[in-house]
Amino acid sequence: MNDRIIDFDPLIEGVLIKRYKRFLADIELESGEVVTAHCVNTGPMKGLLSEGAKVRISVSTSSKRKLPFTWEQICVFNEKNEEVWVGINTLFANKLIKKVIEKNLLKEKIGEIETIKSEVPYGKDKKSRIDFFLTPKSSNPDKRNIYIEVKNTTWITKNIALFPDTVTKRGQKHLVELKELIPESKSVLVPCITRKDADFFAPGEEADPLYARLFRESSSQGMITIPCSFIFYKDHVSWNGIKPLK
Repeated sequence: MNDRIIDFDPLIEGVLIKRYKRFLADIELESGEVVTAHCVNTGPMKGLLSEGAKVRISVSTSSKRKLPFTWEQICVFNEKNEEVWVGINTLFANKLIKKVIEKNLLKEKIGEIETIKSEVPYGKDKKSRIDFFLTPKSSNPDKRNIYIEVKNTTWITKNIALFPDTVTKRGQKHLVELKELIPESKSVLVPCITRKDADFFAPGEEADPLYARLFRESSSQGMITIPCSFIFYKDHVSWNGIKPLK
């Protein structure tokens, strides 16, 4: 497997000094210089934050940016004491899933796709936006439109990836709205597992019991869950397959 999904300029490596104010992280580079990087992931990042951990950051040359650096990855150790690089940039998840759809890697689950649109209004009074709105090809036996909600998933217990890692009112709302689309449309939840050491996916009941209950309700009504796993490197991300539900 191990197909390259996205290539990028090699990231800069350093070590985490501290993350603070949710959006900021101080990082010491290999040269000894300390820089402040933007942290896109505003959640608790359960099981990831460890001062002194190896990290990777990207740099932007845009003059509009207050901070040129963005924190992209962190290195953690799994239960076998093996290094695992985890993608923590929540905005990157949608790029990965779009590539996976374009490469037809979800064909067995959703069939062949004609068009992909991002951030399409839906739900009550069209006040929400779905990550991806897909239309099927004429060859697709299921003619329904497809709504895909992507969730960046970094928390793991043993070998099970879990989402969410904290109470998420927004995530709860998304599950309700996905359920309401059924059966006229196809509702799909895609946990984007940004680490290689998960063998299964499950809702994070310990962190948000209501989310887990809504997940089960939506699933029983026909919501499809496709946990997509990836391996993160210094200059690319590779496809690691679809993981089963636990």
